Amino acid sequence: MIVSSGSRELNANQVTTQIFDEKQIHGVDLVKETEEKIKVIRDCLKAASDRQKSYADLKRKEIEFQVGDKVFLKVSPWKKILRFSRKGKLSPRFIGPYEITERIGPVAYRLALPAELERIHNVFHVSMLQRYRSDPSHVISPTEIEIRSDMTYEEKPIKILAREVKQLRNKSIALVKVLWHRHGIEEATWEPEEAMRKQYPNLFTGKIFGDENLKRGENCDNPN
Repeated sequence: MIVSSGSRELNANQVTTQIFDEKQIHGVDLVKETEEKIKVIRDCLKAASDRQKSYADLKRKEIEFQVGDKVFLKVSPWKKILRFSRKGKLSPRFIGPYEITERIGPVAYRLALPAELERIHNVFHVSMLQRYRSDPSHVISPTEIEIRSDMTYEEKPIKILAREVKQLRNKSIALVKVLWHRHGIEEATWEPEEAMRKQYPNLFTGKIFGDENLKRGENCDNPN
């Protein structure tokens, strides 16, 4: 078959070859364009990674210590109460100060710990150490608490400050605002009332629960 195009005549094979060549050219252009876009994305990711590294390096330099320095050690209080199936943690507290006896690599230090902390491994990441200057009330003695190997200790509630019922889509949950030992009112947390009653029934004797406790007592006396 002959195809006319102006003054030129092309047979079917020539037309097919021309179309194939054009598609090949477009395909090559598409591959090159894709490769260029991938290169731009990689460059952007590398730049972002370099920025993060530079920020981390700056922060690390700010908290470097020397052998002989005395530092406070961060410990994390936790509550027995689970809120929505998660262990709740309170703001960290600090014990010490303890002397740095050795630097281990760029970001870890060995501390001279007292006998009561002999169960604790004495090498700590720099993020666990602090030149503590802000609030002396956050510093506690390790003899007052039992510190676990993961650098946590159990904190106990001392008072219930308020009560409210949170309405969810299909149910309501009674919550109580709890004041914790060694923590100010600004750090009080909302906890499920049912779980708190099971763990700490002695806390439910204040005015907030007076009427309810009276009703509970009446129900016990008159089960029918």
